[in-house]
Amino acid sequence: MSRERDDSAGPTERGTGAGGGGGLSGTSGASGAAERRTAARAIAAAGGSGVTGAGSGSAGTASGAGTASGSVTAHLSHRVPDLGALELLLAVARHGSLGAAAREVGITQPAASSRIRSMERQLGVALVDRSPRGSRLTDAGALVTDWARRIVESAEAFDAGVQALRGRRDSRLRVVASMTIAEYLLPGWLIALRAERPDTAVSLQAGNSAVVAERLLAGEADLGFVEGLAVPDGLDGTVVAHDRLAVVVAPSHPWARRRKPIDPAELAGTPLVLREHGSGTRQVLDAALAGHGGLARPLLELASTTAVKAAAVSGAGPAVLSELAIAEELSSRRLVAVPVAGAHLRRDLRAVWPTGHRPTGPARDLLSLTRA
Repeated sequence: MSRERDDSAGPTERGTGAGGGGGLSGTSGASGAAERRTAARAIAAAGGSGVTGAGSGSAGTASGAGTASGSVTAHLSHRVPDLGALELLLAVARHGSLGAAAREVGITQPAASSRIRSMERQLGVALVDRSPRGSRLTDAGALVTDWARRIVESAEAFDAGVQALRGRRDSRLRVVASMTIAEYLLPGWLIALRAERPDTAVSLQAGNSAVVAERLLAGEADLGFVEGLAVPDGLDGTVVAHDRLAVVVAPSHPWARRRKPIDPAELAGTPLVLREHGSGTRQVLDAALAGHGGLARPLLELASTTAVKAAAVSGAGPAVLSELAIAEELSSRRLVAVPVAGAHLRRDLRAVWPTGHRPTGPARDLLSLTRA
């Protein structure tokens, strides 16, 4: 079932910055390889299994440096450092100085020193030799740095891919809205969105509330707006505005001169110019008059607010329209509002989206603008 929400803002999006590159790699050649194998054995002996594979069935580093047998997927060991710590270690390798590394990653030297010590405790091995002449990687530190470089490079590739996905998502916004909202509210909201997101291409489809639900559930729109009594099944939503239906007639109609309000029974028994079934306007009117015998057979049943308004102006008969849609016609006296007593003709206007898929990117920004 659908449910209505007021907390429409999506989660904070944040990319993961990562620095990589070359650096001190310890020794090289045959002797270097032998020393690295010795360092790897030292790490394992010291309990630093989080780097090369830890525990039964757990995998090694994210870069694939070590693989535990018999396991396809596994949880990372608690000994695997976070990306920030690995970036700092790579900076130390590049600069040969803890102070320079701290400046590169934007932290103080004491904080950098503390973070390196914390990583050494986490891994169970010494990574950096500190001296008055600078900081130098230990053999184990050089080996861990090689692994760290691969992990950070993979993280950079991951971040670039995610940014590309966000860019593709943010390049367009598909909106579907019921007629009144599409014609009288969305233009202002979309102009404001354009100022915030000039590079986002927006497409707007208009239809009744039933069509809005269908398009959203079919994945053909990113955000919808409806005028009905409740959030349609399969959607979540939040109220963004309020509206009221009004009975209007041409100045030449007898109702234009009456002083006494129309009661619900008289309104229900009068053939009216109406929107089609499935529209939010029709839903609200049907519900308001359900206890008074229901609506009489419509005089005309039209598929747009503009068409209903034109028929009323021409003198075809009484019509029921949103107050948002008739402000200009009432001001110019092309239509006259007829008072109604005892019928609930107020309605909520809602933004809606598929259940469990809260608006993100441009859709979230547009939703925020409706509340502004």
